Amino acid sequence: MSDHGDLPLPEDIENLLRAAAYGVGIGSPFGFGHFEEGPRPSRRRPRREETATYRVRVEISGTKPPVWRRLELDSDLFLNEVHTILQAAFGWEDYHLHGFASGGSYYSREAELYLCPFEAQEGKPGIPEDQVRLDEVLVEKGDRLSYLYDFGDDWDHLITLQAVLPREDDVPRAKCTAGKRAAPPEDCGGVYGYEFVSAATDPEHPHHTEALAEYRQTYGQAPDPDRAPVPFDVDEVNAALTAVSGPLPEQLPGAVADLLESVPDQMRARLLVLAAKASAREGDEPGPATVKEMVRPYSWLLEYVGDDGVKLTGAGYLPPARVREAAAVLGLEGRWLGRANRESRTLPVLNLRESAQKAGLLRKSKGRLLLTKAGQAVRDDPRAIWDHLAERMPPAPRAEVERWGCLLMFLFVATGSRDVPGDVADILTVMGWRVGEGMPVDPMAARDAAYEAWVVLETLGGWTKGAFGSGSAPTKRGVAFARAALRI
Repeated sequence: MSDHGDLPLPEDIENLLRAAAYGVGIGSPFGFGHFEEGPRPSRRRPRREETATYRVRVEISGTKPPVWRRLELDSDLFLNEVHTILQAAFGWEDYHLHGFASGGSYYSREAELYLCPFEAQEGKPGIPEDQVRLDEVLVEKGDRLSYLYDFGDDWDHLITLQAVLPREDDVPRAKCTAGKRAAPPEDCGGVYGYEFVSAATDPEHPHHTEALAEYRQTYGQAPDPDRAPVPFDVDEVNAALTAVSGPLPEQLPGAVADLLESVPDQMRARLLVLAAKASAREGDEPGPATVKEMVRPYSWLLEYVGDDGVKLTGAGYLPPARVREAAAVLGLEGRWLGRANRESRTLPVLNLRESAQKAGLLRKSKGRLLLTKAGQAVRDDPRAIWDHLAERMPPAPRAEVERWGCLLMFLFVATGSRDVPGDVADILTVMGWRVGEGMPVDPMAARDAAYEAWVVLETLGGWTKGAFGSGSAPTKRGVAFARAALRI
């Protein structure tokens, strides 16, 4: 990309050059902090006898103006708990490795490292983070602690102790009181990528015009507004903090609560953050025109079947002429290879008809496709169709993995995740599911597990444009339907 003049660049250029010289990525877990031999001096001090409230400022190094949050934390939190809190405070999704460092940055030779579980298991030099309390590394006003997230984009969070306050009763263990700027999206390319995307998506940014022009030149299109950094909202941050540092919210729908109770402890915090984010979203409720457009394929199908029903082919499929009409309604022209006149060879049309049956809108009887009583009741009302589909989600599974797969898909969609199949695959793998001969769940297998949910979202226009079935990022329409399906 070309030079942006005054656009902010990462400050840690020296480390970047050193990384290049060594042939090691700056974010590599084998970075500079791991080259030296011998133990490092301990930076830990005795724990406090009584729990205090720590007021800290957490700033992402290199951002200009800085991205920061002011938090009030219990001093007796362990660093693995602080990790979860920081993930919630900045809207991270815990995709990547992380680590803490005291006495310098994570890559400093002088710093003592506190390791995430993976690095501890791999034998990296340092102390497991779940053995270190916050009040061991932050003691006096002005003390600092480094938290590095994503050994690729290198998000270095500088935690500075601003005040030590008496601990009050009945206050949350973690609270956000202030902050500035939207948190960076996952995998946006580090500080420079964040500043570039921020400038390209914010018309008020002083470098918006040149950043937008370069974005279009680089990617061939304008940035998707849905991918822009989400503005800071203290209430939304506190909702996420409450989710990860308090008891399981009673208002969560039963299916989500069951899911949270079924995942291992190390994943529960991540899903709690997602549930809190999904619950906190507002303004996603679609209007009548949008609902009508979304359910148009189902409306067409119910109208076509009508009061008299439709005679199916001998193999139980829709007649060829009607398959072509359904393909047109679904917008398959130019997106689907073939003539789109056989339901068995036109998967989107087959999915439409079968999903309507599974949702209880249609039924088969003696070679005919008929409306159910529910189908008759809603066929002329787009909003009623929308509500009926949402109420029937997640669909009844054929296997337990499908139940969890569908729930996870709706949960990730409801938060606007950019890689829903990959996210679902990660959680299913941690839950103990495997494919083939003990292999981790991959995105394709995850989509198969969540296929019934995927189909309905696809039919409603819930995925970004692309080849049918290949989009992985949800649209605003998809987010809205997922929230409705989860009853949040």
